Amino acid sequence: MGMHASDTTILTFEDVRIPAENIVGQEGMGFAYQMMQFQEERLAAAAGSLVPLSTVLEETINYTKQRKAFGQPLINNQYMAYRLAELNTELELLRAALYQAVDQMVAGEDVTLLASMLKLKTGRLAREITDSCLQFWGGMGFTNEVLVSKLYRDLRLWSIGGGADEVMLGIICKIDGYTAKS
Repeated sequence: MGMHASDTTILTFEDVRIPAENIVGQEGMGFAYQMMQFQEERLAAAAGSLVPLSTVLEETINYTKQRKAFGQPLINNQYMAYRLAELNTELELLRAALYQAVDQMVAGEDVTLLASMLKLKTGRLAREITDSCLQFWGGMGFTNEVLVSKLYRDLRLWSIGGGADEVMLGIICKIDGYTAKS
């Protein structure tokens, strides 16, 4: 499945010794460092989604203006036009929230909650936009020759990498104070 351009694999290190002078940071703090880095990674995922999702929406709008069915362009179908407008609105709201989170991060504020929300929304919106656009492309969208097909496959990773949707939901619930106590 997805991300054909990514060499994703499992790496296993056994009996590896690191000389003390080559240790980055404090010994035993690797997991904590990774947790701090996740906020930047989650914001980067949201930022990295903007161009491909904008592009696939633009290509789909152009395609539905050119492609005809029943003697008229597909875009004349009110449902398609409204759905594309709705998806574009969602994408612009994602962009606005990302700008807010970046401003807060630059100001030194904790953005864990907003970064988790953005990561969750990014993955779900990527699936929603690519699925709707693929549907509007019809059979052509199912070919490898068009961008929507590639993005439908590749962007699925955004709901998994950097913390799955369920992990994001757990973080959001915990920070907002409405998670079940164990």
